Amino acid sequence: MSRFAGVLARTGAVALIVVSIGAVNVPTSSAGAAPRIDKDAFGTTAAGAKVDRYTLTNGRLRVRILTYGGILQSIETPDRHGRPANVALGFNNLADYEARSPYFGCITGRYANRIALGRFTLDGVTYQLPINNAPNSLHGGTVGFDKHVWAATPQRGRDSVGLKLMFTSPDGDQGYPGALAAQVTYTVTSGGIRMDYRATTTKATVVNLTNHNYWNLAGEGSGAIYDHQMYLNASRYTPVDPTLIPTGSIDPVAGTPMDFTRSTAIGARIRDGFPQLVIGRGYDHNWVLDRRGDGLSLAARVSEPTSGRVLNVYTTEPGIQFYSGNFLDGTLVGTSGRMYRQGDGFALETQHYPDSPNHANFPSTVLRPGQVYRTSTIYQLGTGR
Repeated sequence: MSRFAGVLARTGAVALIVVSIGAVNVPTSSAGAAPRIDKDAFGTTAAGAKVDRYTLTNGRLRVRILTYGGILQSIETPDRHGRPANVALGFNNLADYEARSPYFGCITGRYANRIALGRFTLDGVTYQLPINNAPNSLHGGTVGFDKHVWAATPQRGRDSVGLKLMFTSPDGDQGYPGALAAQVTYTVTSGGIRMDYRATTTKATVVNLTNHNYWNLAGEGSGAIYDHQMYLNASRYTPVDPTLIPTGSIDPVAGTPMDFTRSTAIGARIRDGFPQLVIGRGYDHNWVLDRRGDGLSLAARVSEPTSGRVLNVYTTEPGIQFYSGNFLDGTLVGTSGRMYRQGDGFALETQHYPDSPNHANFPSTVLRPGQVYRTSTIYQLGTGR
């Protein structure tokens, strides 16, 4: 059993690893250094709500989480020589997160990704959502889960430290039916971050939660991620129309620049003129994961050649959205004081497929009273041997 598998077992996870790609060194806790969690004030929202920041430290991994949007503000992890760097894009102030953030590091919901024309029909009733990504609704609407302050409770274990975040979205919020009680728990081990999502509803509704962290394994603010090598455990994807809504088709990746079934540099084919990449200005698509069973399984592996850092993603979800930071345009200044330009970060959002409520052939995202929405994702961080 690997060291990370041991951590999974101690935190109650059942890991079904369906593909094994290379060896990864996972950082272990420093001798005598117990996992710890610290809290400090991060500011006050424009509406007057206080926001806290929690710093979770375990071994050589340090993660900062905001109660505003459940945002992962920074993730510090060492390179192959033991030198730490922050590998998450973000801001050093609350005002920028409120006014300018392209969903840096946040919980997205109620429905992550896009819903066509902001409209879906459930049990014969049609619901209209805000249009905030014309002509569609994106990431829950104009005031999604990323724009609320969540209640936080620290969690401490023998080999891990965590933060449980809770927020209840009222019936009719952003046009969605049912009061949705959501809970997201971040657990930091010495080898990565586990995210457990849970929700219940008072009326039939649709729900799709994820985290929208932007990664750069060379370090935040270090430049483009095009030399990162990426593997996706997916032989199919969902092509999109000109508004980035899935057409309903599930197509093979073979023979196209969408094929990451062998580890390939992110930038190797991104400017090839493939019609789907032209639509998205790069990669901004959902891949259909090649899964076996319902447990955690490998979805993606990304490595950065200079630092040696490796990111493995495991999830219980059926899909993963790979976004190559196409709309970063140099107008945002990050925590390092450097501008973020196109391709300076990438997102790997584990999820159900975009616009699932409008496609009967996609896995259902319907949640009914008495049911419990549960998903889990692990972002494992280490270095290549």
